[in-house]
Amino acid sequence: MSQETPVRADAAEAGIRETEVDGIRTVLVASPGPVGAGLLFRVGVADETLATTGITHLVEHLALHRHGLSDLHFNGATAVTYTHFHATGTPDEVTAYLNGVCAALSDLPLERLETEREILRTEAAGRSRGPHHQLPLWRYGAQGYGLSSYSEHGTWHLTAEAVRDWARTRFTRDNAVLWITSDTVPEGLGLALPRGTRHPLPAPTSALPVTPAYIGGDSGGVVLDGIVRRSTAASLFTEVLSRALYTDLRQKGGYSYVADADYSPRDNGFATITAVADALPKKQDAVVGGLVDTLARLRAGTVEQSELDSARAKVLKQYDTPDLGAARLPSYALNLLTGHRNLTPDEHRAELAAVTLDDLREVAVELHSTALLQVPGRGADWAGFTEAPQWSTDTPAGQGSRHRSLEDASALLTVSPDAVTLETSSGQVTVRYDACAALLVHPDGGRQLTGLDGFQLRVEPTLYRGLTPDRTAVIDAAVPPSAVVRMPPRDPDHIPHPDRGGATRRTALSRVRTAVRGLTARRRGPAGR
Repeated sequence: MSQETPVRADAAEAGIRETEVDGIRTVLVASPGPVGAGLLFRVGVADETLATTGITHLVEHLALHRHGLSDLHFNGATAVTYTHFHATGTPDEVTAYLNGVCAALSDLPLERLETEREILRTEAAGRSRGPHHQLPLWRYGAQGYGLSSYSEHGTWHLTAEAVRDWARTRFTRDNAVLWITSDTVPEGLGLALPRGTRHPLPAPTSALPVTPAYIGGDSGGVVLDGIVRRSTAASLFTEVLSRALYTDLRQKGGYSYVADADYSPRDNGFATITAVADALPKKQDAVVGGLVDTLARLRAGTVEQSELDSARAKVLKQYDTPDLGAARLPSYALNLLTGHRNLTPDEHRAELAAVTLDDLREVAVELHSTALLQVPGRGADWAGFTEAPQWSTDTPAGQGSRHRSLEDASALLTVSPDAVTLETSSGQVTVRYDACAALLVHPDGGRQLTGLDGFQLRVEPTLYRGLTPDRTAVIDAAVPPSAVVRMPPRDPDHIPHPDRGGATRRTALSRVRTAVRGLTARRRGPAGR
């Protein structure tokens, strides 16, 4: 059942009408052609824990299972802060789709749970990682917004009860917004969802003590991101930066094929600007220098008025889009969901017109001050960037059992009642049990601990002297049960063994450094200013 709501000025100017369907806030705009519709929920990866990553994605898959093969164009997407079910078709088709999604969310086909777990793991194995996949975990750690960098641990162990409870508390009418490209609510639409509460956006965490900072990258390209205040000026600056990188690195320097920048809202107050440039090995130094120089030029205010005017003209072309109201509706609904202000077209044009060269310079300064730069296996101290922490700052484990590495005599693992520490000649990594984001438990005795700061430790009985089951039992008993992920048996070839050629200091160190952070990528969805 729908109920009309007073129309705000921003909605009226865009031709958007607000109403309510079965207690769900709904926005409509008349549009020719097929009906498009989407149901947005304010729950995403950043709401999970490392031990439960993938639980929202599992709910999404289960909710869509009964639709099977269809000529209807439909899909679902799990993003960092929201989940989106959307479809395009006739009014009857869209109605059947949305009704079916809501019915499934209220009664998930949990007999499919094991199958969908396998499907998600297969999907993850075939998913290509973007060049910026490491940056969130280095910036935020193994929690909140940093979880978009990690694999979906929850697909290994989540129970039907846990998945059902997540759907019951997060996929509710009070935590949703519906959008429809139609002047009326389709007849027969009935979205039977339970009542609940609106969940606020997650508060950001930080794993970077100092910025601007840099990390080594595992790709040949250069990536930089930074956090800026969410604004029209910042969005317009990103277009200026994108054009400047293309001009400097591709057209003039000939260093890169891809040289681009992206603006993505993080929450209601801040957005992430990401700059990417690829390079052949012999050109990597030039690309690092070129990207740093381009940002320095913008920070210094060395921007021509023509650059600003050209970028502004490109952004304004969006208002030449036919059926603009329908094109804007998903991002408009997302802003309603998160509580962010929606601008009218006239307000947005006015803000664009008001942006000055000084405004661009201020955004450039802000971007640089919060920047995290990923460089291909080299440092960036020369450019004023500080290396992100490679070793723990946490207090090492106290009194406990000490286990010498079978690979490197200088490496010592300590298992204490409150933490595990690995000490090497270069530094130490500590994971405290009370700050453990996830503990992966392997039946063969291996353990992997990840701290909330993102540091990881592999505790492998095959690699340390005297690391008997009673010692790993200390870890199991101390880590909160909510952080424990019980893994299936490993292939014998995947169980690590000491290097039979003798002690290898390099291997011991790489085991720390490359296992320090967990990696993967995730999809993105609708976004706005």
